[in-house]
Order: sequence, then structure tokens, then C-alpha cells
Amino acid sequence: MSVIASLGLFLQVSVQTGTHILFGILGGILFEKSGQSNLGTEGMMLLGAAFGYLAGSASGNPAVAMLCAGLAGSAGALIYAFITITLQGNQIVTGLVLTTFGTGVASYMGKFLTSTAMPDNIRQAFAAKAIPGLSKIPIIGPMIFHQSIYVYISLLLAVLLYCYYKYTRWGLNVRAVGENPASADASGINVTLYKYVHVIIGGFLCGLGGAYLSLVFVPQWQENITAGAGWIAVAFVIFCTWNPLKAILFSWAFGALSGLAMKCQSVTFFGKIIPGQILDMVPYVATIIVLIFMGLRFKPENQPPASLGSGYFREDR
Repeated sequence: MSVIASLGLFLQVSVQTGTHILFGILGGILFEKSGQSNLGTEGMMLLGAAFGYLAGSASGNPAVAMLCAGLAGSAGALIYAFITITLQGNQIVTGLVLTTFGTGVASYMGKFLTSTAMPDNIRQAFAAKAIPGLSKIPIIGPMIFHQSIYVYISLLLAVLLYCYYKYTRWGLNVRAVGENPASADASGINVTLYKYVHVIIGGFLCGLGGAYLSLVFVPQWQENITAGAGWIAVAFVIFCTWNPLKAILFSWAFGALSGLAMKCQSVTFFGKIIPGQILDMVPYVATIIVLIFMGLRFKPENQPPASLGSGYFREDR
């Protein structure tokens, strides 16, 4: 295999490996742009993975599987929204509880899902398909134009979300809610409604991200199938400075590091084989390092929404 073909194949796998991270980042952007700091991404992804797999194996319908996965994530997000928006509970603690809840539910369901096989039509529906002509472009072709429909959906959502925040009135309103909910309320914006809608939709995307692993990437049930992807997504929301287009690049970069770690499982250092567990840590360690450097060189224009993590009582306005 030529070098160009090998590079194209590696980048293709990198995109596939980072797609579930992209869904998690997009969900996190929806949370945080509305001023809600939700650390429950991991739990919602696990809920989506479990219920998506259950629906896919039971119905044999890929659309039903995706819908159930998204709704499972939205259900978790609705619990979070009710506690933090309506009851004004602590957002950080509620997010952590949501992760614990999602992990527990997925672990319990996993006892029954492990012995359940995914129907062939689901596998075929989500299999990578080449776009005639475009997939033949060197390097870029296999990377972008020879992918699962799931990957194309993630890219479309990222572009739509960017346009939504930058060019629509609703996007401007939710940005106002995230920056100063009292001022937004005074200008006639329904702060509670905007928060609920964006949190629930964000949960839907997180659920889709989890289902990508169980329906497409694996596709079979594994215990703790997300392997901390939700936490990586939370960090990457900051890395991409709440920009959906940058989220694409960061998720693919994580996928490339993960793919590189898998490729180097037999690397030797001074005559000794490096344990695979250490190589698997590379993407996560890189995430921590980048987060530290971004904290040291954070530009004012890339600051988070001013009211992020703060509750809003309309009576206090």
C-alpha cells in the first residue's frame, strides 16, 4: 500500500474514532452557550449507547435506534434541567449525579445487552459508503467522502449549529441568555424556555454520540463503552472556544491520537515493549496538556459565557 493510501486510511479511521467526541462537544456547546454547566455528558452518552443498542437490536430499524438513543440522552438532560433550572439546584453536583445515574443504568442494562446481537441490516445501514468520484480524491477522499451516514450527520450538525449561533435571531438570543440572563429577560426573551430547549437538544446529541459507539463503531455492547469520552468532550468544549467548526478539528485530532496509539501497540523503547495501557493514555494526557496551556494563554474574546454555571431567579432581577 502506498504512503498516500495509508495516510488516507489512517485519517479515515481518525474521523471515525472522533465522531462520538464531536457529538458530545456539540451537546456541551448547547449546554454552555445557554449558561448551563453540565458535567453529565458521560452519563447521557452511556444512556444513549444502551438504549440505542436495545432499540436497534429489538426493532432492526436504524432510524428507531438513533431516535431512542437521542431521547434517552434528552431524558437525562431533562432531569438535569428540572433540578438546575426549575429547582435551582447546583449545576456541578447535578451533572456529576447524572453521570453516575447514566453509568449505573447502562451497567444494569448491559447484563442483558451483552448476549444480544445487532441485526445485519443495522450494521449495513451504518457501514461506511463511498461517494462516487469524491471518495477517489487522494487523502481527503477516504477521510471525508468514504464514511458512515452517522459521520455525515455529525458534520452537518456542526455546520448548522455554527450558522445557528452566528446568523439567526434565536442563536443571538441564547447567547444573550448565556451572557446575562437578567438583561435577556428584561428584553423579552423567555430565559427558562431557552435554557430548557437547549439543554434537552444538547442531551439528544450526547445520546446520539453514545449510540455511535454501540451501533456503528464497535458495534456490540461493551461495559463502559464510552471509556471517558464524555469527560473529553467537556474539556474540548473549552478547547474549541464554544465554536462548532473548531469542534470538528479537535474531535478528529483526538481520533488521530487514539488511532496512533492503537497503531503503536508494539513500539519498543530501549529494547522494552511499551505497555498498551500507557499508549492508550496518550490522547487523554495530550488533552490535559492542551487544557493547561490554554489556561495560561486564554484570550479575552475566547472567555466562556459570563453566566455559565450560575442559577437565575427572575424575582431577583
